[in-house]
Amino acid sequence: MKSVPVRIVAEGAGDSARRKVNLLGMDRRALEGFFAELGEKPFRASQILKWVHARRVTDFTAMTDLSRALRARLEDIAEVRVPQPVLDQRSSDGTRKWLLRLDGANAVEAVLIPEPGRDTLCISSQVGCALECSFCSTGAQGFNRNLTSAEIIGQLWFVNGVLAAEEPGRQVTNVVFMGMGEPLLNFRNVMPAAELMKDDHAYGLSKRRVTLSTSGVVPYLQRMAGATDISLAVSLHAPDDELRNELVPINRRYPIARLLEACRQYIADKPHRRITWEYVMLDGVNDSDDHARQLSRLLRDIPSKVNLIPFNPYPGARYRCSSDARIRRFSRILAAAGLVSTTRKTRGDDIDGACGQLVGQVKDRSKRRLRGDASATVQG
Repeated sequence: MKSVPVRIVAEGAGDSARRKVNLLGMDRRALEGFFAELGEKPFRASQILKWVHARRVTDFTAMTDLSRALRARLEDIAEVRVPQPVLDQRSSDGTRKWLLRLDGANAVEAVLIPEPGRDTLCISSQVGCALECSFCSTGAQGFNRNLTSAEIIGQLWFVNGVLAAEEPGRQVTNVVFMGMGEPLLNFRNVMPAAELMKDDHAYGLSKRRVTLSTSGVVPYLQRMAGATDISLAVSLHAPDDELRNELVPINRRYPIARLLEACRQYIADKPHRRITWEYVMLDGVNDSDDHARQLSRLLRDIPSKVNLIPFNPYPGARYRCSSDARIRRFSRILAAAGLVSTTRKTRGDDIDGACGQLVGQVKDRSKRRLRGDASATVQG
């Protein structure tokens, strides 16, 4: 079915327009509650999911299996609004990056990584990031706010539309929460978006094809087990607390021992599942033979895969990437200890679309350092 153009509420629209509910970010449970308040049956949720996400129809008047009265009611109280593109960049290696406008001051980046047989979309969950990992340009730009569920799922909705328009039938096959922000610090909005990705009436992605990457916000990581079964990747980057405190400052609040225990709990009742550990390779910092051996001992009792990530430089960075020979040596030590490891191929670095390079457009409101800002941490 041909998509109907998205209805956009313009900046400065009247109060009644601004109060409209954006249905784009509502998962099945939320939609069922929404329709219950309207006196409608729960099956209306499935209908809306199909129209909006699977068929990409966003004009309520075109949703022909809804009653005329309900369509008119939705026109009055609801809308489907998605982020709007302001920049589209293509890398020489096929990677593609979009800058998506959210409001008057902010924009976030979404990156598509095409490979044979799959299209992986790296999406953002926050405007900026409050965690200030020392090797990441996203954290250096500050933090403004969390994305709504609609703004999160809107990135997938938008990119699927672009792909389908250019090549009918093509869609995103994998989604990773590895863009701007720490997903677990936006738990309330990330979880419904992840459920939408898996819903058979929306995007129908397998739980193994949706991955959340976290720096280790332990209280929310513990809550994940009861909220979702998607794949988990953890930004570790060091095998001991002293070094990780420097590279990933949230480790001062949630040290490695607590992080590993939360990860064990997450996969405890998930047969054949494992944790992906992300480890950025920094020359002379965390890439020695001893670091590799420490890492092997640290992870020996956890089903794991280690993803070695060559450091991607950005203006002002204080690190250099480990040499190819050093990365290969590090990987061989892990393999000798029985750990599966892969080395991520750098993609999109010529458009600043590689890991750690996403910066978007952020009006920093944080004025924070990790140890003193309640918005950047979670009590636990």
